[in-house]
Amino acid sequence: MAKINQPRFEANQILTWLTARQNEMVASVREIVLRESPTHDKKACDELSEFLAQEFEHLGGDIKLHCQRAAGNHLQVNFAGRDRRKPVLLLGHFDTVYELGRLQTMPWTEGHGRLYGPGVFDMKAGIVQMMFTLWALRESSGELPRAVKVLLVSDEEAGSATSRAITEKVAKQCAAVLVCEPSGPGGALKTQRKGVGAFRLKVTGRAAHSGLDFEKGHSAIVELAHQIHAISRMTDVERGITLNVGVIRGGTRTNVVAGEAIAELDLRIAHTGQGVEMERRVRELKAVDRKCKLEIEGGINRPPLERTEQVAALFTLARSIARELGFRLREIAVGGGSDGNFTAGIGIPTLDGLGAVGDGAHAAHEHVVAAELPRRSALLAGLIQAIP
Repeated sequence: MAKINQPRFEANQILTWLTARQNEMVASVREIVLRESPTHDKKACDELSEFLAQEFEHLGGDIKLHCQRAAGNHLQVNFAGRDRRKPVLLLGHFDTVYELGRLQTMPWTEGHGRLYGPGVFDMKAGIVQMMFTLWALRESSGELPRAVKVLLVSDEEAGSATSRAITEKVAKQCAAVLVCEPSGPGGALKTQRKGVGAFRLKVTGRAAHSGLDFEKGHSAIVELAHQIHAISRMTDVERGITLNVGVIRGGTRTNVVAGEAIAELDLRIAHTGQGVEMERRVRELKAVDRKCKLEIEGGINRPPLERTEQVAALFTLARSIARELGFRLREIAVGGGSDGNFTAGIGIPTLDGLGAVGDGAHAAHEHVVAAELPRRSALLAGLIQAIP
């Protein structure tokens, strides 16, 4: 990145304005959480996308819907700005891992300063922080200091198959990407994310009656067991490489030597070059029983977000803004991926974890800390102002 500008706004003035609207922020989070949006429910995702489009349009944004057949429509919002700097992209998603109707068993709840509900932490509160950040910057000077693009996709929780190309195209138009995914513990920003790969290993053996013709069979399950052992030995925690066999299926009956078995694998890597290495090693697996056949599909689907000089510079800037706002900011490396992996992978400076402070993503205790909503929005406002 070029030399970093110092923030050109009164940080505490923005924070004061946002803090006075904390109850409005909470009400907005509630409204979005109550609009359930499971990844694979296109109708529900499209309804939320339309609602969010209206909210951003009220803030002065120019709406662009990326209509999809196999997923919910992705929402892009373009905001004009005062100067000619390249835009900053605010990136996130509005789909959740929960099925429709989860509110019945996991209702919206407020208590002890925390907000509970499906998707509240990952990452509906982060969307509200985007909205109030843009509102605060407009109120402070009548217009945004620079152009800002917002991109909210509907399929992040399922791997971003329909949105990846859109995300990369929009990011290439921007000076930096600020990902409003949930923060790390204590509000830490995410300056490293592991890359993610997925593989499907299918073993085809020879079925036979386990009592009458046992010797004629070649068990796909036994062969798969050999392969699982080989796969587990590829994990190298010190290098940041893990391979997990998360799902296995095989066989038909206890009295039949299994003719087929399948394993689904999750791969995590710390550095880009490891992806090529691990894809090669997985694909080089050989059957122990020569009468069995292996078929391997898949590969890396998210490159790692590495802590480059550009990423480190963004964090340094964020830390200085946080200091002005009166709090300390930490950074963290995490194993999970986000759409920020894509933008970092094409060389766009990316800072992740700028969303809500809380805990329990994808879990029944998912929640955010209400009092942190204004402060996180003020931090986001400062970054939009200061990034060159």
